[in-house]
Amino acid sequence: MPHSLWTRALAVGVFVLVLLFAATARLFLWPPTDAPAKVDAIVALGGDPGQRRAHVAIKLAEAGFAPVAVISLGGYRVPCPAAPRRVRVICFHPNPVDTRGEAEYAGRLAARNRWTRLIVVAERSQATRARLLFKRCTAAHLLIVPVEDRLSHLPLDVVYEWGALFKALVLKTSC
Repeated sequence: MPHSLWTRALAVGVFVLVLLFAATARLFLWPPTDAPAKVDAIVALGGDPGQRRAHVAIKLAEAGFAPVAVISLGGYRVPCPAAPRRVRVICFHPNPVDTRGEAEYAGRLAARNRWTRLIVVAERSQATRARLLFKRCTAAHLLIVPVEDRLSHLPLDVVYEWGALFKALVLKTSC
């Protein structure tokens, strides 16, 4: 390969890597998120056996941001968190057991209850995809409030999110 072709190939490779890192940072490490505000319900995504997202959702509801906390138990056999005073807690197992299943359930619940504003509590790395899927499944105004990712899981979470985002954008494009 002539020297100028090698230099161009290297430049293109470096450009692609920089683009990939920038997209990863914007989509999964520092995605657009929202501050909590008064809403009709707070939805906590499942998939975390320690129920960190559920605890954040209930704390937000206790703080007066919503009268209802909707908690996905994911595919785990974990108990529904206790409802604090003045907070209604609704727990569910999504079908399918993924973020799309959670968005479908929350969308049906929002339509049935005429909820127009929702907080969705998700991992920061999941926020972009959660916003996309929930927008497909509900007309409610969405606020995505993140919990911080566990740093030890972040590399795997980012790889997973690239695949899951591809699936949401290309393979499963409806609610």
